[in-house]
Amino acid sequence: MQDIRLFTSQPKAKFYDDLFLNLDLSCMDTVEARTGRKGYWKVAMLCAFIVMKCEGFSQITDLVDYLENNKLIAYYCGFDITRELPSYWTFNRFLRKLDNGLLKQIMKQQVLKLVKLGIVDTSFIGLDSTPVIANTKLNNPKSFVKNKFSKENQPKNDADCRLGVHTASNQINDKNYEFYWGYKNHVLVDCITGLPIFELTTTANVADSTVALDILSKTNAFLSVRECTFLADKGYDIKAIYNTVRDTYQGDCVIPLNVRNTKAAKKLPVGNPICEAGFAMHRDGKTKDNGRTRQKFCCPFRQSKSGVCPCNHKNWNNGKKNRGCTKYITIPDDYRLSIQRDTVAFKSLYSLRTECERYNSRFKLTGQERLWVCNEASASNLNTISHISLLSIALAAVVTHRVTAMRSRKKLKRSA
Repeated sequence: MQDIRLFTSQPKAKFYDDLFLNLDLSCMDTVEARTGRKGYWKVAMLCAFIVMKCEGFSQITDLVDYLENNKLIAYYCGFDITRELPSYWTFNRFLRKLDNGLLKQIMKQQVLKLVKLGIVDTSFIGLDSTPVIANTKLNNPKSFVKNKFSKENQPKNDADCRLGVHTASNQINDKNYEFYWGYKNHVLVDCITGLPIFELTTTANVADSTVALDILSKTNAFLSVRECTFLADKGYDIKAIYNTVRDTYQGDCVIPLNVRNTKAAKKLPVGNPICEAGFAMHRDGKTKDNGRTRQKFCCPFRQSKSGVCPCNHKNWNNGKKNRGCTKYITIPDDYRLSIQRDTVAFKSLYSLRTECERYNSRFKLTGQERLWVCNEASASNLNTISHISLLSIALAAVVTHRVTAMRSRKKLKRSA
């Protein structure tokens, strides 16, 4: 029999040897050991998917060809290379039936190992989502289907995916956005090391802000996020998030204000707004509604019995005792509005959020930007396996004293 090492480069073989030696799959012992008609080890099947994500393959057919041509890698996965390797359908069925909670347990163990090694902590954490495009012809820009981005036009081959919108920027004057059918992957990232801490897959129609508190709660269940600095973009500018981070976790929020649908009012240096006619408006008491306090301003001539409004405002000739326009300014009496966002300290902290974007780029390089599966269970499992793969690379780099390659698969392979 020929030496199987001749079919695989030694740095690549050493890379996967280090990867699997530092991958704790002990929780897989709680499930049935084998799968498929020919009885393949489930641990080996999972390791094969980790190879798939480390190589950046987007389809199982590429994985099957790779294992057939690199039997040493298949051996490291745990397969009996003297037998036939699993087929496409065996991999596909395993992925669909795999419990995502089990994968999250494996990911949690890896995160805790990195915490123990002093690599990951929750001092500065950032939350962001990335779109995962579903495998449907409606996402093809060359498709001539009518109303392909209508909610009523659900893709037939993927009944789980939903319609979402992906924007390239949060700027109010930037109209660069596109609709897509698919899912979202929400990732909580350590903004110092750029490594994931927790992840959650939802359909594309779920707003980012609605899952933020759930992600923080589930993360805090195994890794404390108390006294953290929480960083996020304008999509998370929700009062409940600010109050929970401050009151429940005694942390701070670094989130820009979402100024959509608001106009910058002209004001005097003392804070009084200027009406459309160019007059300074007078204070007229305060009002409280929806948990906020607002200062009311009125026209300076509202009780005047003579005179003409220069701008002929619609409320000037209303026949009432108090005439003229009114304006309201929200008084910053809550945590969200009390944050000084124009300071150097705020801008410096917010710059750490770019680690979320960098990690999303590495996540997409695993082949997860566009799916080949057609159900939410498989999509969720593939997303979690991708995060496990990237954490495994970081853990192997730290344990083998190659910390500089912690975030680079290619660099870790070259240094093997």
